[in-house]
Amino acid sequence: MSANLKGKIQTVLGPIDPSTLGPTLTHEHLHMTYGCCYVDPRAEDREMIDEPIVMKNLSFINHFPYANKANLDLHNDKDAILEELELFKKKGGSCIVEVSPVGIGRDVQVLADYSKKTGVQIVSGAGYYLACSMPSELDSIKEEEIVETLKYELTEGADGTNIQCGVIGEVGCSWPLHPNEKKSLRAAGIAQSELGCPVIIHPGRSEGKPEMAPTEHLRVFQEAGGVASHTVMSHLDRCCQTMETVLEFAELGSYLEYDFFGNECSYYQTVPSIDFISDAQRINLIRGLVDEGYADKIVIAHDVHTRHRLMKYGGHGYSHILENAVPKMLIKGISQEDIDKILIHNPRSWLTYF
Repeated sequence: MSANLKGKIQTVLGPIDPSTLGPTLTHEHLHMTYGCCYVDPRAEDREMIDEPIVMKNLSFINHFPYANKANLDLHNDKDAILEELELFKKKGGSCIVEVSPVGIGRDVQVLADYSKKTGVQIVSGAGYYLACSMPSELDSIKEEEIVETLKYELTEGADGTNIQCGVIGEVGCSWPLHPNEKKSLRAAGIAQSELGCPVIIHPGRSEGKPEMAPTEHLRVFQEAGGVASHTVMSHLDRCCQTMETVLEFAELGSYLEYDFFGNECSYYQTVPSIDFISDAQRINLIRGLVDEGYADKIVIAHDVHTRHRLMKYGGHGYSHILENAVPKMLIKGISQEDIDKILIHNPRSWLTYF
């Protein structure tokens, strides 16, 4: 890898020294369209598909966020997102890792504009999401070609610009892995081994034993050369919901991300058989991980990816963790020192090229 990135963090405005990075959300979306994951509603709710996001529709959208098409177009709310980034900065926030790769609306120029206007550091994601959102050419191109694309986006620029991505991901994985997703995941491991860059993985939804998916995906990634200690496994909220399962996964060495803070709806529309957990339960699991010695491996975020979670529509927004979750963490006995590890030091370590 080029010497100018080793020991640095690559933002959309250029490389920065890790010591300048403050509180960081490691998994968010700021410019995204999620139509690839639209889910048909129940027959009796079909009139809600094309309804606008207004107060009377919010109860439905909270329970069925992927059945309302307007809710899936996060990129349509630029002014609201700018306001939220300014508030995030005011509340002490420093950096957001924006993990919308190719296929779900990434626009690094928009991200650079957001960063310039608000002073929030933004790190953009390279690569591909789930197979349903991948360009058709992924069916025929080889793993090695994906590696070269990743390396170009990280070292030269993305979306036809010279603005560089600073992380690979979120690397989309289904359960079981689609062949194109396996190529993408392996390519991420190869590119990481060559560049020393951070990687973040979106695990599939394995019913029955949800912890199986992140374990299997990490194995495939490592077999290709990926380094667990510089990789975040996302969405443990729905994969490792007990201390037993998260401690078993933690032994594999990746960063452990609980990233649905603010989402308090126990009905999980995508896979209804999977229960969803509350912020209180997330914090209890994090407290357990801290007590077991894993404070250096935890990162957190909201994964805002639909419009109803913006404050404009009565949602929690990007400042919820700083405003509400951190005080609750302190009440639950997590020290300020460990909170600083989770929000500052762990993101710094992960995002720094090695």
